[in-house]
Amino acid sequence: MRIETKRLILRTPRKSDWEDIFEGANDIDVGKNLLVLPYPYRKKDAKDFIVSCIKKQSKKKPTDYDLAIELKAEKKVIGITSITPSHEDPKVGVTGSWINRHYWRKGYILEAKVSILDFAFNNLKMRKVETTAFVENVASNNMSRKLGFKLEGTKRKSVTCRSTGIVHDENIYGIFMDEWTARRPMVIKSVSDKIKKYS
Repeated sequence: MRIETKRLILRTPRKSDWEDIFEGANDIDVGKNLLVLPYPYRKKDAKDFIVSCIKKQSKKKPTDYDLAIELKAEKKVIGITSITPSHEDPKVGVTGSWINRHYWRKGYILEAKVSILDFAFNNLKMRKVETTAFVENVASNNMSRKLGFKLEGTKRKSVTCRSTGIVHDENIYGIFMDEWTARRPMVIKSVSDKIKKYS
């Protein structure tokens, strides 16, 4: 699996990526905004994660995609983005991402998400894509709205962050293909503006 954008390559993680993944994930500022990422994040966690990704994506008909976000300019993995089917309906995708703190606010997640949503709707033929964010995670909530996701509700005190043990309210977002098609040009322009600003 490989998708190329202007600045990024989204691909199946390789065993050699473990140091980059470990560096980015072993950070409480990253972990505190994610549901299942442990802290401390161990080298073994990174290696096990990669093995799991390779196994899932080597299936004849893979359904779960956890993709390394490789920054072309540095040939470095700076985060992970994913699209997987929901437990309730295989035509509903669930997406999530994290990025190394040193690469925040440069539009990399936005750029990666364009490709993920395109892939979900055009290749996987998803009917809908969903994502979640802790209510307190301003950046993630803003990102979802910028991509065109609609807030569908808030689950109160429903999830416990693995890295901190804190119980959070969680916002639930969803987007349909027609909504993404309408929103996509605006997102592309925003990505282009980020590329110009940081090139």
